[in-house]
Amino acid sequence: MRTVLVQGNFDVLHPGHIRLLHFARECGHKLLVAVNSDSAMPFKSRVSEQHRLEVVQSLECVDDAFLTNKSATDIVHQYKPYAVVKGKEFESRDNPERKALNIYGGKLIFGSGEFESNAEQFIRKPNTLTFDYREAREYAKRHEIDIPKVHSTFAKIKTLNVLVIGEIIVDQYVQGTAIGLSQEDPTIVMTPNKTDIFLGGAAITAGHIKSIGAKSVHLLSVVGEDKMGEYVKSNIHKYNVNSCLFDDNSRPTPLKIRYRAGNKTLLRVNQVRQHKVAKDLQNDILNKVSNIINDMDLVVFSDFNYGVLPQWLVDNITNLCIKNNVKVVADSQTSSQVGDISRYKGMHLVTPTEREVRVALNNPDDGLVILAQKLATKSRAESIVITLSEQGIFIHQPTADLTSWESDRLPAINKHAVDPAGAGDCFLAASSLALTTDASPWLSYYLGSMASACQVNSLGNSPLELTMLEQVTIESLA
Repeated sequence: MRTVLVQGNFDVLHPGHIRLLHFARECGHKLLVAVNSDSAMPFKSRVSEQHRLEVVQSLECVDDAFLTNKSATDIVHQYKPYAVVKGKEFESRDNPERKALNIYGGKLIFGSGEFESNAEQFIRKPNTLTFDYREAREYAKRHEIDIPKVHSTFAKIKTLNVLVIGEIIVDQYVQGTAIGLSQEDPTIVMTPNKTDIFLGGAAITAGHIKSIGAKSVHLLSVVGEDKMGEYVKSNIHKYNVNSCLFDDNSRPTPLKIRYRAGNKTLLRVNQVRQHKVAKDLQNDILNKVSNIINDMDLVVFSDFNYGVLPQWLVDNITNLCIKNNVKVVADSQTSSQVGDISRYKGMHLVTPTEREVRVALNNPDDGLVILAQKLATKSRAESIVITLSEQGIFIHQPTADLTSWESDRLPAINKHAVDPAGAGDCFLAASSLALTTDASPWLSYYLGSMASACQVNSLGNSPLELTMLEQVTIESLA
């Protein structure tokens, strides 16, 4: 039987750990995991050694796990595994266990697992409720998050003035019944019976920010001289934001049409154009920002990479924020287009998906921790949250000199999302508001996760009500 050995701290178990362990299990017949004891760790863990061990033991891919204060070399001598598996980032480093393995022909394998895989499926868990607070409560406990701090943060949010800049997207949902397959070709046939339209993109980010409680919200965007542009202008007031919409006859207003049957999306059609807005229009937007920046506490870049935020404009707005001591955060979505989150330099927070980070860094290999640190080094972001869809979020807090960091994760609170659209927008809205009140990053992202859980509980992307967010957050801490 080929026994594979993995050793690590597993300080806060995150999807990167799970993928590595699943990869290791596939390299042999039995997976043995050595969890470093508290005394063997170079830093003080927020999680007790017994809890770290129990979490590792809960993984389906782990056959046996134990606590140890021995070195990797000593453990190899003791167990003589067929192979030791380490993360891809260790491949170019010194690996002292290699000599011990060479004595009897053992292997040293590097790999971090496939990032496309759903890490949550490898965890042994009982049936859960729709809103599962168990791991969230552990997170709140280790970061000293309590109800008074939450109440204080919500109260401070009500004093904030916010500016949101980016693309407005019209989201159209065509709900119907799937009849079957066409006899002429393998195409799903559906009969539409209901159409809903929502304002998405930067509009819904601004809507969330206002609905969650901000004192005032300004929205700057560009729309086409078309039917959808008129729809935006006629309906944006429903979000209670102060909008300044510039017309551009060279592009259509972005429209995304989703055809759905039951709770599944069968097809999405995007009607967009991705060329950059003209330099004159960029100057108009920058002048508008210059006129109101003194009154702002927070600027949010909501970038969908359809040309509204060229690099020159981003850099100049960022410089205005720095000069006026205004917090600035960014989200650059690349679900169906090319983008680069690392072009947003010096942000207080960026919230990319894992794919967006890998695209920006051209890095398919590294584990989440190293991946996040490389993004921090390139973008100089103060805080990075990698969103992992149904796996929740991975939080990376580098130090100012980028020599060390602290990481943590929060699982998805809502295990049965009705519609994942807008989860990232809602997370960015709640988290950035909390950060601007000087709440800790850990509390800020806790609130963001609760906001996302509420958002995905219904079809379409509508502004999240503060009362719902407060209720869920307090319930999770009770």
